[in-house]
Amino acid sequence: MESQNYKNHRKFYPPHHFIYLPLLILLEVFGVYKIFNDLAHQLVWILFSVIIFLIFYLAIMLRQHYALGLQNRMVRLEFKQRYFEIFGLRSDEVEEKLTFGQIAALRFAYDDEFKELLYKALHENISGDQIKRSIQKWRPDNHRI
Repeated sequence: MESQNYKNHRKFYPPHHFIYLPLLILLEVFGVYKIFNDLAHQLVWILFSVIIFLIFYLAIMLRQHYALGLQNRMVRLEFKQRYFEIFGLRSDEVEEKLTFGQIAALRFAYDDEFKELLYKALHENISGDQIKRSIQKWRPDNHRI
């Protein structure tokens, strides 16, 4: 993989994002098409479309819910640890003043930029996206799910 930066830091799981979900979308479109073009079996196609939609919804929500929930907890823990290592202090009061987006964005900055961007996040309330865009030397997160 090339060196990680703002433009390429998002990650995809090809079987899920490029095979399973597109297949479900195609089946849903086909089912809706058949509802209006196969009136003799319209009820069957409605049921088919509802079931495909529910499978699609469940696939997206469960995968995202579990992975992101755990990842968010780990990002917060990583922030606490890093804050302690840099400043030698507990981060509870600081963490309460930041949004999760800001905390998550700060993990891409090396320690020298971390301090500066943390100050800006706390005093200028810059967003997570602004933090990411401000990073000069990107600290990659190659273990992201």
